[in-house]
Amino acid sequence: AKTRRTDPDEARAPSQPSSEVSALLLTGSLPRERSADPFFNSVFCVSNPPPPPFAKTTMMKVACKASRKACATTTKYGAAARTPVRCQAAASGSSGSDKIQRATRKFAADRLSAVAPSAGGAVTGLNIADNVTELIGKTPLVFLNKVSEGCGGTIAAKLESMNPCNSVKDRIAFNMINEAERQGKISPGKTTLVEPTSGNTGVGLAFIAAALGYKLVLTMPASMSMERRILLKAFGADLVLTDPAKGMKGAVEKAEAIASSTQDAYVLQQFENPSNPKIHYETTGPEIWEDTAGHVDIFVSGVGTGGTITGTGGYLKSKKKDVKVVAVEPTESPILSGGAPGPHKIQGIGAGFVPGILDTDLIDEVVKVSSDDSVAMARRLALEEGLFVGISSGAAVTAALELAKRPENAGKLITCIIPSFGERYAVCPFYPPSLSLSLTHSHSLSVKRKKTRRLSKDATK
Repeated sequence: AKTRRTDPDEARAPSQPSSEVSALLLTGSLPRERSADPFFNSVFCVSNPPPPPFAKTTMMKVACKASRKACATTTKYGAAARTPVRCQAAASGSSGSDKIQRATRKFAADRLSAVAPSAGGAVTGLNIADNVTELIGKTPLVFLNKVSEGCGGTIAAKLESMNPCNSVKDRIAFNMINEAERQGKISPGKTTLVEPTSGNTGVGLAFIAAALGYKLVLTMPASMSMERRILLKAFGADLVLTDPAKGMKGAVEKAEAIASSTQDAYVLQQFENPSNPKIHYETTGPEIWEDTAGHVDIFVSGVGTGGTITGTGGYLKSKKKDVKVVAVEPTESPILSGGAPGPHKIQGIGAGFVPGILDTDLIDEVVKVSSDDSVAMARRLALEEGLFVGISSGAAVTAALELAKRPENAGKLITCIIPSFGERYAVCPFYPPSLSLSLTHSHSLSVKRKKTRRLSKDATK
């Protein structure tokens, strides 16, 4: 790639790329003949006859070296600069042709960014993720205005619902698979991943397993929403439903039974896996700290696996000792408060037991929120803030509002986690009864019309 060549067109190469150059950047194909476009020849180093085979290998090695160097200096996902976690051009699952095409695209993009001017809307490089896992993280914070009117404290919500599959669990799903793969415990195309999940972790695991080539079996209580089940099936996961009365404990037991009877199975164990809180310590916590410029005073999070509050809270306390960490749990299942487990409607939190990875020493206070209050707040966030969020998000905001109303918290910045997007819960009891009845009535009318048309056609025949 560094070889000096003599090209009479190089000195007079124009600064603007032609449509021919743009097309080749998108397809990633190597040119084999000279072009009439001097810019084309300058960027792609075209010679006549075609360049020797080693030129492709050199380009690939340069791209791999640059990628590895970038990986060593970026965050876990490389989300800020969108750099790969590992050298994608040298990934074991890629064919030689794919490696060359990826390296060539990067080489051409680098050359183009160096040659083309940055002003005037000209192409200066590509900001395209190599795969969907590189889009995880770097979620925004937004102030809550209308729902917090009259509160002395200020509330900022971190929209984890803006991850690729719309939940905070995208982070841990990626890290658990990535860490197990790095340690040689699993490999795509061979290992069957098994996991008990209340839904969002399963969705995160499902889309990442699909992207990386793993078979996935998930166990979950039958009380979880139909939307979640459809999503899991859409990504190709095998879904096993368990007795809802047993909660997540029943799903865990079923997952262990499946793993013991399946060859090359591996249970990721989100409730026990240290990769869960680790990714929040490395990414979620630093993101909140940076986005608030260190002014965060209180951090609020629901407790499901305990990874978010342990990792994020741990990082924030390491940066500022007086940061208060507040856990949120269902009133109907107040395990952290010393109560007994019970059924509730806040999907994703209140597992019915204390998870192994939860560091209870970090928690300064536990706030209990009822299922009805959580649903009501989720509706308010959609109507008053334009934020369509899940039920556990309603629980977190309800707890944050309770804290913001206290006189001792006047003037303080409270951040809370919005774990997931509302579309995943768009059935009763999430919608107001009037809307649910309206939707049901409309659906019934539609079914009747279709039946009438079908009978009419049969009669005509």
